[in-house]
Amino acid sequence: MRPYRLGDVGPAVREINQILVGLDLVVSGQAPDDSYDLATEMAVLGFQQGRGLTVDGQVGAETWRALVAAQWRLGARVLFHAVPEPLVGEDVHALQERLLEMGYDVGRADGIYGPRTARMVAQFQREVGLHPDGSCGPQTMHALRRLGRKVVGGRPQWLREAEEFRRSGPNLIGKTIIIDPGHGGDDPGIVVPDGPLRWTEADLAFDLAARLEGRLAAAGMRVHLTRGPAGTGELTDLARAQLANELGGDLFISVHVDGHANVDADGVASFHYGTGNGVTSTVGERLAGLVQREIVARTGLRNCQTHAKTWELLRLTRMPAVRVDVGYLTSPLDRERLIDPHFRDRVVEAMMAAVQRMYFPVEQDVPTGTFDVRELRAAVA
Repeated sequence: MRPYRLGDVGPAVREINQILVGLDLVVSGQAPDDSYDLATEMAVLGFQQGRGLTVDGQVGAETWRALVAAQWRLGARVLFHAVPEPLVGEDVHALQERLLEMGYDVGRADGIYGPRTARMVAQFQREVGLHPDGSCGPQTMHALRRLGRKVVGGRPQWLREAEEFRRSGPNLIGKTIIIDPGHGGDDPGIVVPDGPLRWTEADLAFDLAARLEGRLAAAGMRVHLTRGPAGTGELTDLARAQLANELGGDLFISVHVDGHANVDADGVASFHYGTGNGVTSTVGERLAGLVQREIVARTGLRNCQTHAKTWELLRLTRMPAVRVDVGYLTSPLDRERLIDPHFRDRVVEAMMAAVQRMYFPVEQDVPTGTFDVRELRAAVA
């Protein structure tokens, strides 16, 4: 869908305003029914900020899906595993969070009522003496409200994720990593003309991903790219997450470069799954932190820090996932670096060091910027 923004009018904008009113983000009558005015934009900005989405004040595909999902409150409808289109909503997410607190392993709380969630609902129903049909109706809701949480001392999903990671051992050989070059196909991403040349985010992201693929494969990892050098049409973040899940990756790294109207904007930023209320993937957060610190130490790019986001690319992947925006193509300073192949090699070495350090036990970890990535090649020589 095309993004809706300030100044747009029409039935779609009317529906956006109705949802915002229902979420108490806009006072009824404050915004015209079918006009995307300043009140609508401010409400969308607040919604995006609170949900860990890209904060641009526009309603694109991901923000629209989040708005639709946010309308549902737990208990407002019967939840069940629907095929082929599963139920999606804030109520599903709340149910998953509740089950996780009670010790039921639904996996990541992604807001999708899939087979795993249905199995855990059925298990809960058996334990409380209800018919285990895997659907969440009034009786199941009543039982959920009566019972308190079973698990204390941490969020069980993230504790399980961290323990599985620790038990996998420090060796990279045999582990699977999914590398996602951003954009591609009909979507070049950021585009900057430079004299007779034309630099695109899609091309630079693929070059970085291909270099990383070769180096990690030489270290013994199984490496998959989500697209080729040209891509085959625009691949959505949802499709990229589904592909990563199908390939059974142990780690997921999405590579992008950034851009901004202000040419003084520069630097590197990394993103992991997390919400605005402190819920975060501990392993994903650690990977983002390692990638960020290694790139800053080895390249000199400005440190724009790590950030928690609920983007579908990070939320729907079933493995620790990170997106890294390596510099601003619109910045003359960063662009001069990014078009240098030797600089891109340093970025790749930084990401390699971060991946290896992810698997080191705490007592064997090394200071940032000191790990010699040539040791990874020697390990399989």
